Amino acid sequence: MKFIFPQNYNFKVKFLGLLDYPSIILNFVWWIIIYIFSSLFIYSLLFKLIFFIITCFPVFLLSLFGFHQENIIYVFNYVLMFYKNPKIYLYKK
Repeated sequence: MKFIFPQNYNFKVKFLGLLDYPSIILNFVWWIIIYIFSSLFIYSLLFKLIFFIITCFPVFLLSLFGFHQENIIYVFNYVLMFYKNPKIYLYKK
């Protein structure tokens, strides 16, 4: 079977149709950093779990839903570029 995609269709490979692979890698790196930090400073398992959920769940939700189907890595890049030089993005007519 051959499928014909229109030229303006943006085809992205995603894991299970939900997350693209750079977002998954970013989430895993963030989870590893938070896990190492929590294992060094927090001793109670309940507090580790609560800290892990509070710090990792918002990043996961942003990568899952995103901003208008935009990759979370690109969004962070845009925000950093804006804070670096905000006058470039000011548009007046």
